Amino acid sequence: MLQGLSAKLAAAKDILQTEGAVSLLRRGFDFSRRSLFQHGSYYLYEHSLEERNEADFMPRIHDFVFKIISRNEEADELAASIGHDFRHCFINARRTLDKGAIAFCIFVDGRIAHIGWVALTEEAKQKIDCHPYKVEFANKIACTGGTETVPEYRGKGLMVYGYFKRFQYLREKGLIASRNAVAVDNIASQKAHAKFGPKKYATARYLKLLGWEYWRESPTEPVDHTG
Repeated sequence: MLQGLSAKLAAAKDILQTEGAVSLLRRGFDFSRRSLFQHGSYYLYEHSLEERNEADFMPRIHDFVFKIISRNEEADELAASIGHDFRHCFINARRTLDKGAIAFCIFVDGRIAHIGWVALTEEAKQKIDCHPYKVEFANKIACTGGTETVPEYRGKGLMVYGYFKRFQYLREKGLIASRNAVAVDNIASQKAHAKFGPKKYATARYLKLLGWEYWRESPTEPVDHTG
């Protein structure tokens, strides 16, 4: 419990220093609101993990460092070497790593600019995307989520490159597909996904109020995993 509080305080301090008090207050309000109430409409995507040319997805920024972090011990070592702990920018990052999710990070000038997550188990999925759509992990299907770009680096193609690296990683691990949910009003994310030609296999409605949840999917495109 104390470790969790310490992580939240460190995250708040980092956001205050890098983004200012208004951003800190907004994030704090959004976090509290989401824990009590959420609603929205979502597109459910499934991506094939075909081989792609990395040059087609490079970001519009030259000096960056890409890292894959799968354990908190790796994050500790990275923080010690560069003097910046990306987990301070994302309140639940430490616990998300503990639950088995994998972080795909892009750093610019030694600080985090973009992060995206991959889940290979249901336990990990619950930390990066709580929406209850089905992911058949036992059938070599993964889940992506928790994608965020630091405001000053938005519009530079980091999201697209981050997704390329995630799909590349999953393909090399022998998986066959990846699923995720994108809010209908999140145009930037929809444009990023469109570059990979996914199947939009359903739309969904979600409502969360205190401990009660409602989720309804309407299929839009059949998905065939038989090859």
